[in-house]
Amino acid sequence: MTSPILDGEIRDGRHHMQVRVYYEDTDFSGIVYHANYLRFMERGRTNHLRLMGASQHALFEQAEMETPGFAFVVRSMELDFLRPARMDDVLDVVTWPVAVKGASITLAQEVKRGDEVLVKAEVRVAFISEGRAKPIPKSLRLLMKADVAE
Repeated sequence: MTSPILDGEIRDGRHHMQVRVYYEDTDFSGIVYHANYLRFMERGRTNHLRLMGASQHALFEQAEMETPGFAFVVRSMELDFLRPARMDDVLDVVTWPVAVKGASITLAQEVKRGDEVLVKAEVRVAFISEGRAKPIPKSLRLLMKADVAE
């Protein structure tokens, strides 16, 4: 089940999800601990996929029939930490697909405070089934490509 308030929304081919910074997200200096940005971005990717699945349920069912037990796993990630976030900041985690290839999808992500980009990331996610990389089913490839902003 999806909740627009919790899951964010897709606007102009990009998923936007708000996150508030809590005390537990910060280090001794009061800024967000670097590893916590990974958690924020993971939530963004998960909710992006959840929202696509909610609107394209039949496609996900078809993919499950073609490749039972499929999952997406992070293969590689490149991060640029540009500016710090602090307690009580409201951040916008933005996620969008950049490239869809055989068994992987490359996503771009930004963590923003207003119009200011704090962290940029490029994430390559592999499609696996039964513990091994598999080609992404056509139904999901088409869905992801449809979301690629040009």
